[in-house]
Amino acid sequence: MKPNSQSHGDLARIKSFRIRTIKAPLDKPHKTASGTIEAAPLVLLDVETDVGVIGSSYVFVYTPMALKPVASLLGNLEELVVNEPLEPETINAALEAKFRLLGNQGLTGIAVAAIDMALWDAAARLANKSLVRLLGATPKPLAVYDSLGQMGPDETAREVETSLQRGFRAFKIKAGHENPQTDVAVIRAIKNVAGDDVWLAVDFNQAFSPPEAIARMQLLDKENLKWIEEPVRAEDYIGHAAVRSAIKTPVQTGENWWGVADMKKSLAAGASDMTMPDAMKIGGVTGWMKAAALDHGLPVSSHLFAEISSHLLTVTPNAHMLEWLDVAGAINQTPISIVNGQTKALDVAGSGLNWNEKAIAKYSA
Repeated sequence: MKPNSQSHGDLARIKSFRIRTIKAPLDKPHKTASGTIEAAPLVLLDVETDVGVIGSSYVFVYTPMALKPVASLLGNLEELVVNEPLEPETINAALEAKFRLLGNQGLTGIAVAAIDMALWDAAARLANKSLVRLLGATPKPLAVYDSLGQMGPDETAREVETSLQRGFRAFKIKAGHENPQTDVAVIRAIKNVAGDDVWLAVDFNQAFSPPEAIARMQLLDKENLKWIEEPVRAEDYIGHAAVRSAIKTPVQTGENWWGVADMKKSLAAGASDMTMPDAMKIGGVTGWMKAAALDHGLPVSSHLFAEISSHLLTVTPNAHMLEWLDVAGAINQTPISIVNGQTKALDVAGSGLNWNEKAIAKYSA
């Protein structure tokens, strides 16, 4: 695909990067079995072209300690990209080749994905198309779920009531309380509010060994959960497969795949019943499109990055659920909307990001 060849005659070229780091506030701290996130550490990237079009992206680096390293790496990569034609796939391949010996995981993978997503945003803006249309599809309704943190039964019930009022009809909770019965109580509390047939999934955030996860799921198998997510270490594909073979509830994984190489290993091991690539870790738009082609017909859901993921899921044949955990809402002026359990990619030029500059200045880190 040559997304840049549709306008402005000669290919637009990359002129410069603008890199900023922030700690974006969340509606409330997001607790998981692996820790609590008080604010979202984000690295923002703007790529300016020589025709004046600017493409934007953000990456969520999980810990404030990674803000400066990722920003520094992006600054170093700028010199490799400046003056190159605006061809996201070509640049992505060149950057991956550059890091073949070091590896394209971790901070390196995050930086390369940030560039890829910003370039695709620029290409879509240059073509005056939404990203989904640039990729060959048309915006359509997507099922969406609200991703809730780990809380007790009463607090979870209150959160679900609020989410229902905001338009959500499906939910995921962070499970893995010290007492397994607390997980059961939280699930029952949600059903008391939203109904016994509510769409509900649980995420263990890699908290257990395979035997522990299997024992936990024996308590939850009868709860009609839509999936159990990452019950064991993300890279333990054999362990995931063991859990999957021992329980009735579908197993979900994929948010911690670093590129299609990890995805291939997971699929080969039979680690899950469905997949959940993360737009950043899978390698940006370019990586996502490669992953979607390898999916073996399994349902595909997204992880974080709701803005760009809404475009990517729309072009994915086996699209399942869009995850909603709003880490960039404080700085994005054009969020997607949730209506009766559905959302849709914004049909405006680009991938749906338009910075609130005052907020960015306020939350600078």
